[in-house]
Amino acid sequence: MGVGVISVIGRGRIVVWEGASLWMIEGGGVAADLTPHTHHAIQITFQLEGSFELGVMDDRLTGPVVAVASDASHTFKADGGGAVAFLFIEPESPAGRALAVEWFAHRTSTNITAGPLVSCLDDLRVCLHNGASAEGIVEIGRKIIGFLPAAELPTLPDPRVLAIIEYARKNLENTVTLPGAAAHVNLSPSRARHLFAAQTGLPFKTYILWRRLELAVALYAGGSSITEAAHNAGFSDSAHFSRTFRRTFGLPAAALRLQHGNQHKLEGVLPLTDQNSIEPIGTRRETNR
Repeated sequence: MGVGVISVIGRGRIVVWEGASLWMIEGGGVAADLTPHTHHAIQITFQLEGSFELGVMDDRLTGPVVAVASDASHTFKADGGGAVAFLFIEPESPAGRALAVEWFAHRTSTNITAGPLVSCLDDLRVCLHNGASAEGIVEIGRKIIGFLPAAELPTLPDPRVLAIIEYARKNLENTVTLPGAAAHVNLSPSRARHLFAAQTGLPFKTYILWRRLELAVALYAGGSSITEAAHNAGFSDSAHFSRTFRRTFGLPAAALRLQHGNQHKLEGVLPLTDQNSIEPIGTRRETNR
């Protein structure tokens, strides 16, 4: 049996910070045609060079800027010689909650053709081609988030759900179970399961898998091998991480060649929540057995 070869679809940088990440990807000479995939983060795609097409339900959207709602299935196509930037925003963060109201209350995608987000394209191109530091990339990412529409934020989730999110964040490298998380906030597992799903829109197990994936991506972006990133993020093995990455982003992790030069602590370290968006109740920390 022959050994399959994974084509390099893109090369670039991924930088992760509290509540968001910015992916800057140049085509690897092979056209990208990503299968339908779904992820918990809101995605804003910027056309830096060449062209792309995002498919959301029956809509086909092109640049210069396209946004897709949290947990919305979509496809992505781009020519092999182009370049794009993806800004992923946690839906539980202040920016994410505002976008849920302003952009995605009645739709799952939107096309932006003018305004301050489009004016950021040149800044992104400079970051991509001039070898910007991790801090420089975070700066432009936060600048873009600052241009997003503000809204009267909806009420934060139940404090017990926020405490479960914080508990999970602190224990991802261990085994995180629903009974352990429920005990942390003095709820029964069944009550915690229903409350968490109602407040976040995701089953607890799916949410934990998304958080592990975020951590593994940050570690991979910081220079870890796929195997190391998978192990340190709590995946059972690299194959589990690779399957999850492909199902979530539509391509294998190995199809990305990431630059690790000129990096600082921000890359490869993932604070999983925007600290301004959570108010944990209680400070007790458990280790699941």
